[in-house]
Amino acid sequence: MSETLENIDENPDSNEDENEEKEEEERNRFGNNERSQKTLTSATENNMANQDINAWRKRRSIAFQRQPMMFRRMSRACRDRLVRTPTVIGMCGLPARGKTYISRKLARYLHWIGIKTKVFNVGEYRRDAVRCFADKDFFDPDNAGAVAVRNLCAQHALEDMCNYLSDEGEVAIFDATNTTRERRQVIYDYCTQTYCFRVFFVESICDSEEIIDANIREVKLKSPDYKDVPQDTAVADFQSRIKQYEKRYETIDEKTERNYSFIKIFNCGERFLVHKIGGHIQSRVVYFLMNIHVLPRTIYLTRHGESELNQQQRIGGDPPLSANGKAYAEALAKFMAEEKIPDLIVWTSQLQRTIQTAAKINAPKEQWKALNEINAGICEGLTYREIAERYPDEFTARDQSKFYYRYPGGESYQDLVARLEPVIMELERAENVLVVCHQAVARCILAYFLDKEAEDLPYTKVPLHTVIKLTPVAYGCVMEIIPLSVEAVNTHRDKPKNCRSDRTIEEAIEGFQGESSATSELPTKSSIFYNSSGTKIETTDLYGNRLQRYDSTSTDHSLNDIGSLVQDFHLPTTP
Repeated sequence: MSETLENIDENPDSNEDENEEKEEEERNRFGNNERSQKTLTSATENNMANQDINAWRKRRSIAFQRQPMMFRRMSRACRDRLVRTPTVIGMCGLPARGKTYISRKLARYLHWIGIKTKVFNVGEYRRDAVRCFADKDFFDPDNAGAVAVRNLCAQHALEDMCNYLSDEGEVAIFDATNTTRERRQVIYDYCTQTYCFRVFFVESICDSEEIIDANIREVKLKSPDYKDVPQDTAVADFQSRIKQYEKRYETIDEKTERNYSFIKIFNCGERFLVHKIGGHIQSRVVYFLMNIHVLPRTIYLTRHGESELNQQQRIGGDPPLSANGKAYAEALAKFMAEEKIPDLIVWTSQLQRTIQTAAKINAPKEQWKALNEINAGICEGLTYREIAERYPDEFTARDQSKFYYRYPGGESYQDLVARLEPVIMELERAENVLVVCHQAVARCILAYFLDKEAEDLPYTKVPLHTVIKLTPVAYGCVMEIIPLSVEAVNTHRDKPKNCRSDRTIEEAIEGFQGESSATSELPTKSSIFYNSSGTKIETTDLYGNRLQRYDSTSTDHSLNDIGSLVQDFHLPTTP
């Protein structure tokens, strides 16, 4: 230490030189930083001048970018604190308890609110592995060979599910019986320890013989398992299959399995037991499951009658009905009386054109603010041509991304879906109801029942003076389109072919003429079937002639003719 001090004392000039050099370096560095900062600020100002500060309103938010293998390295503490940790929903329960019905309905709801969801049905993996008929003996827990095959199929489904969540998914539904504690422990350990996902179990418990028998006859007999098998033989075999599962069935136990998050549903919603909910997705799942029911009902959906602003091709506002609109109100009241729907309830928006449309219907009425038309902000009361002339950039931005685009001072279709979520919940709880609403609102509601993609939703055709009758059935829905033969203008605008910013006004409004629609359209009927990998829809006329086919699971696009599943077909009046 003394030696070092002596050396320093002996070279005072050297220290001064070093200090001066350091000070010079600091001055140079500060000057360079200052110049760099000025350059950066200038560049930023130039970039901002060239950027649209309202861009966030006109397009989809930046998608959540998931790091590869992110959920393999995460600790449990981090998983429980992160909001967007992928969630596995594991179904539990004996056969014919509605597990697949719940899975598909839940997946459709989550998809509608914008959560990437997919169902992994272990039965489909089993049918793919075992091509021949698998009778009750195949499900005997003492049949070692069959148990090995079923376990392998379940493991493949589990691996595929976790790969999906690791890649892009947010929720995956593992649709299987999962009737033993051992199987649930395998699922929980694999998903939480290997991948660090959240796991939520949904157990359906039913001891009502009436419900079980109805489920077997309505759903299970149509399963590929019983293709070409006589009905009585199929019923007897499936009942024997249930008994095989009952040999080892262990319901979720609140004590021995208390570390799990789960909900138990008793007798299709008679009562519920909810345990240890974690995260907003599980909360929304519980909220949804506690509102659905399986009772027969019919949902009628229609737009208001033609309004005075419709005749002028203006959007939004709160105008009264036109003469055609009043005629439709009369026709609608007559139609609903002829339908003779017991305990019908009518919902309208708070805007006068829907209230006037429903006025003469003999049924209790409720007004919903949530059913009001989409708020067009600064574009309220304008025609499409006027919007294209006054706000060309806005008009172009909306054409480029119609679902996510938000009107200045108004709403987007994405906002509208969020606003309509309570309406969907009430529709799931309701029995027979008529909803009198608006074009954008009807599109969002139909998208829920048709399981439409966000990009297709804003282009669904919902003509004026047409009743849409929706009848939910097991694993699907039947949709009937019933025009009431009252003339009205056409308010539908297809997506233009040219969405560039340099297009002309005429190119921007191409395809939208606003002409009156003829009243010679005939009713159509669509059968909608939800399955694990997508939605199949087939539309026919009154005589059973196929008009459209859509299969989201098909890679052969030539088979599909979706266009808009709600169409005003011009068909001949004789077969």
